[in-house]
Amino acid sequence: MKDFTSPVYNVLAVPVEKVRANDYNPNKVAPPEMKLLELSIWEDGFTQPVVCYYDKDADEYIVVDGFHRYTIMKTSERIYAREKGKLPIVVIDKDLGERIASTIRHNRARGSHSVDLMSNIVAELLELGKSDAWICRSIGMGADELLRLKQVTGLAALFRDEEYSKSWEVE
Repeated sequence: MKDFTSPVYNVLAVPVEKVRANDYNPNKVAPPEMKLLELSIWEDGFTQPVVCYYDKDADEYIVVDGFHRYTIMKTSERIYAREKGKLPIVVIDKDLGERIASTIRHNRARGSHSVDLMSNIVAELLELGKSDAWICRSIGMGADELLRLKQVTGLAALFRDEEYSKSWEVE
């Protein structure tokens, strides 16, 4: 390709009211992960722009990737206020079929988290002195999931602050 410039070098701050969702995104996010996304944007700001297509006839931007970031901007009063209602976007100029393919590529490229790698991350955070409550809040993990990840590592030190149930004691 000659003279191609990646869209990320042309981020625009667009009023969220000029952006609308596409009608073909199959990706869904559960409420706990949406809460985590809202926390992530609140704590770190928008670290990735929303990918959009500009519809000249309607004078609006249609989301290709970033629907959940867009949704957070529309539903979180504190983020909307801090960002002054502006959503960071980049524009791609592709036909509908290419936009649909792009949406699916973005969704599938995110992958999933490896249990072993997540266990190592939990171990590292604990070794850095982070509490179970901090870990659960900061990375959107339930107490049961944290306990399972601690068990995967097999390190007794990860359980030093655990209270054990009396049901395991022999009388």
